Order: sequence, then structure tokens, then C-alpha cells
Amino acid sequence: MLAPEVLDAGRPQTGARYRAYVLVLLVLVYTFNFIDRQILGVLAPAIKAELHLSDTQLGLMGGLAFALFYTGLGIPIGWLADRWSRTWIMTLALTLWSGFSAACGLAGSFTQLFLCRMGVGFGEAGGVAPAYSLISDLFPPRARARALAIYSFGIPLGSAMGVLFGGLIASHVNWRAAFITVGLAGVLLAPLFRLTVKEPQRLKADVPVPMGAALTRLARTPSFWLLSLGAASSSTVSYGLMFWLPSFFLRSFHLTLPQVSFYFGAILLIGGLAGVWAGGWLADRLSMRSRKAYPLIPAVAFALTIPLAVAGGMAPSPMAGFFLFLIPQALGLMWLGPVITAVQHLAPARMRSTASSAFLFINNLIGIGSGTLLFGFLSDVLTRRFGAEALRYSILSGLSLYLLAILFLLLASRTIEKDWVD
Repeated sequence: MLAPEVLDAGRPQTGARYRAYVLVLLVLVYTFNFIDRQILGVLAPAIKAELHLSDTQLGLMGGLAFALFYTGLGIPIGWLADRWSRTWIMTLALTLWSGFSAACGLAGSFTQLFLCRMGVGFGEAGGVAPAYSLISDLFPPRARARALAIYSFGIPLGSAMGVLFGGLIASHVNWRAAFITVGLAGVLLAPLFRLTVKEPQRLKADVPVPMGAALTRLARTPSFWLLSLGAASSSTVSYGLMFWLPSFFLRSFHLTLPQVSFYFGAILLIGGLAGVWAGGWLADRLSMRSRKAYPLIPAVAFALTIPLAVAGGMAPSPMAGFFLFLIPQALGLMWLGPVITAVQHLAPARMRSTASSAFLFINNLIGIGSGTLLFGFLSDVLTRRFGAEALRYSILSGLSLYLLAILFLLLASRTIEKDWVD
């Protein structure tokens, strides 16, 4: 069942200008998604000091608290998005996660903040998979990887803005004001999205596939599992780094919070935008020769990431660390355009939201659920030996998961042609 505002294919609203507008607004919503998701990382030192938390507790809040509802609700919401208005789902999701993010600023204990972060995950469960499906219906196949890559600009933009604005607001006011400010801004965006973005016509008018049948089909598709596990392995590292690098820069480079905000924000913004765009651009060009390009592009990028990220973790100064982390930040996000596009073609059109949500379930349950916790736990364990430098060696240990990501993606390159659905 679709909401009554579904667009007909011939209306002007589906033209190039309207598609560009929708894509820009989707990027803006995704930016707020990642602001609210990542702001906790730069605020972690202040929260730790006020609430007397350990690194393991911070890791639980940054990972498991968010991932519990985000991953658990993603699949049923994706199933609903294949049947109902995706724009309504995204509007409600944006309002919920922004409201809970603002509520984080009112938390007075670990338990209260943990519950608020669960609420952020609850809302964000409906924010991404419907957007993937919208973009796939609005843009032709030849431009789809670039459109999905542009949408993924929300990741570096939101991460950088969360670090920058969160750090600056926290340093001039406090960490509570940072949560409240960015949360209320997202709530105000929701009505604009609802009033100006209409539900596009589905590319195919076939009857929606029951959830059980859709999940069974995906479970029998080797490429789906290999791409999902490859992305999840890399996301464990990425989420761990995004959450813990601000604390690393504070502890090991002895930067102030405002300095970290500009320093790490620049790494996320410059490196992230370059990497996301490069991955989508390469996928659209190289996939014309072979669909194996979709998994091989990120596999090569991860192989290049490891030595540079290790060098960044051992950097003797902030200046050296900036350039050594900048390139891995770009390489580490090159998977987004190719892999997300490939997942859209592992199922029929009316299963795309379900396929995307199942992919996100695996990627985020492992990546978000374990990344921040793993790095924080290792830091606590290694503190006995390395003291203030424990986080440095925790980060270096976690980089080994990129090897697992490479293995899964290389295997996916052998099955992708067989599993592809036009």
C-alpha cells in the first residue's frame, strides 16, 4: 500500500532539477543522521569526566546502545518501506532520532544516557534503507553509484560537523548544550522534508514480496553475505576510529578540545568527501567493463589503508598524524558507493528496501555494535602496560580487521556476476 502522494513517472517533479533537489535534501537528512550518531565521540572526554565513566562504558554508549534498536528495527522498517510511503517513514525517523539526541543533553547518569542513545538508534533505524530505495527509483542505473555516493556524503559531512560543532559548543558552553542544539536543529528539518519530497513511482509495479520470502532469497545469495560481512569488518574499524580518534588526539597529541574539533573535523570532511566520491565515480566507470569492480574497488582501497593507518597511529606529531590519517579516511570510505549499489542489484525492485535494511543490519550490528566497544575494551586492558598511550595500541590492533574485509570482498568478486539482478 502506498501513500496517496505517489508521483507519476511523467510529472515534472521527476525531472533532473527535482531529482537534484531531493538528493541534496536526502544528503542533509543523512548529515544530521551522522551528526547525532558521531557527536558522542568528541564529547566523550567531557562526559567521562562528569559522569565518572570508564572507556568500556563509553564504548557501550557509542556502539551497543545505538546498535540495539538501530539494527533490530531496520529489517521490519525496510519491509514496511517496500509497501508504504518512504518519505513518511523518513520524516518520522528524523523527528525521533533528533528528539532523542536532544534528550541526551538532559541525562544525569550512565543509564539515562544509554537509554537516550538507544532512542537515537530507534529513530535512525528508519533513516537509511528507505533513502537507498528512493535514490534507486529516482536515478537511472548508469548514474546510480554516483548518486548513492553523493548521498553518502552525509557520512563525512555529518561526522565532521558533529566533531566541529559538538567540540566548539562543548568548549564554550558544555556537552549538554551540544546535544540539545544539534537535536533541535534536526527536529526543525523534518517538516521541510515532509512537505517538499514526494513519494516517487516504484520502478516496477509487481506485488511486494513477503518478508520471509525476501529474506530467504537474500540468505541464498552468496554475494549478499560476502558484501555484508566485508562491509561490516571495515565498519568495525571505521566506527571505532571515528569514536576514539578524538580521545587519542587529546591523550597522545595533547591537543585541546577546540583544536581536536578543527583537526579531526578536517580529516573527516576532506578525506571522507574525496573517498566517497572516488568510490562511486570508479564504480560507475569500471563496472561498465565488469561487475566485479563493485567489490574489487573497496578491496584494493582497504589494502592501501592498512599501512597508512598504522603509520598514522605511530605518528610522532599532530602534523604528521593529520596527513597519515587523511588518506586512510578517504580509502576507508570508498566502499560506500560500490557496495551499496551492488546490494541494490541483488534483489528485485520491490525488495530493495528489505535488502538494504538486511545489509545494514549485518553491517551495523557488527560495525557499530562492536567497533567502539572493542577499541574501548582493548584500551582499558592495555592501560596496565602502556598507560596514556594504550588507546594508540588499541587502534593499531583493530586495524587488522581490514584484512578480513579484503578476504570477503575478494570472494564476492567471484559471485557477483551470477547473483546480479537488473
